[in-house]
Amino acid sequence: MTSTVPSAGNLRIEPGLPTVIAPREHGALTLGEAAGALRVAIDACLERVGGVLLTGFGPPSVDGFQRFAASFGAPLVDYAFASTPRSRVEGAVYTSTEYPAHRAIALHNEQSYTREWPLRIWFHCVTAARAGGQTPIADSRAVVRALDPALVERFARRELLYVRNFGQGVDLPWQRAFGTDDPGLVQRQCDQRGIECEWRKDTDGEWLLRTRERCQAVAVHPHTGELVWFNQAHLFHLSALEAPVQEALIETVGIENVPRNVFYGDGAPLEADALAQIRAVLEDETIVFPWAEGDVLMLDNMLCAHARAPFDGPRKVVVAMARNHRATDAERACATQAARALAGAGAHTATEGACR
Repeated sequence: MTSTVPSAGNLRIEPGLPTVIAPREHGALTLGEAAGALRVAIDACLERVGGVLLTGFGPPSVDGFQRFAASFGAPLVDYAFASTPRSRVEGAVYTSTEYPAHRAIALHNEQSYTREWPLRIWFHCVTAARAGGQTPIADSRAVVRALDPALVERFARRELLYVRNFGQGVDLPWQRAFGTDDPGLVQRQCDQRGIECEWRKDTDGEWLLRTRERCQAVAVHPHTGELVWFNQAHLFHLSALEAPVQEALIETVGIENVPRNVFYGDGAPLEADALAQIRAVLEDETIVFPWAEGDVLMLDNMLCAHARAPFDGPRKVVVAMARNHRATDAERACATQAARALAGAGAHTATEGACR
């Protein structure tokens, strides 16, 4: 007796962001069994909508989740040049950001604080929190359309300079961020990525590292040509911290040694009102949906930002990424051109197929 290979007819698809895909009969299929049909359905919509939620499939193991993510044809990538603490779970699957449960993590596109990032990111809900713990998302095209066009043009033209100070007992040590305790290897990684390094020793003789990297504020999607808001200025800027925390950090290590900060590309400070507008637009564009155990969320990392809500009780969400992309000079020039057009011609004209 031969088994029937699942097809699109076995799936229920609800359009939107996220587009929800489920088996017609809850639990009737596993992700592995439906992988072929799911790839066809996801390939048809992901770069149009930005995100897909797979729900109602038999809960996969972490290994099963890894195999499913890898089945899309690109090797899964490691979490390099880390910004937040994560732990490797298995292979190329990591925990989501290890951050206190009572704190929210703001919307962001993964690794948009550097010049190389994954185009695909998957989240797998192993354990749903008792309350909260959602992974909110937002359309990065909608964000750029909602911002003041003059702000978008200014950020695009001036770019952003991210400054990070590793160690000092207040943030990630450089050994964990770069996955090695060899300063020479770190230096080579930075040289390859165009990151400026400054080494110094603390009073105990331990090496401390400061990095500076000039990066994009907006980007164009390499396949759709659409303009997206693509940076983490609102997260890296010192003002992202509560005032007492800012004061304590400055008093402890000095303003020049705070763990992370961001400026315009020429080193000039970002305006407080610009950051306030960015945070307000991100909040307005936020889309929230509940997790169910076994769910998988797949995002185009350039088209769709993600976040984390505070939560109560145990929560486990694991992450995989693939298809690293580094913008070409032509793409960067196109992004600046599209942002300039946005300021002069209106958001709708400038962001749809800006650089096809």
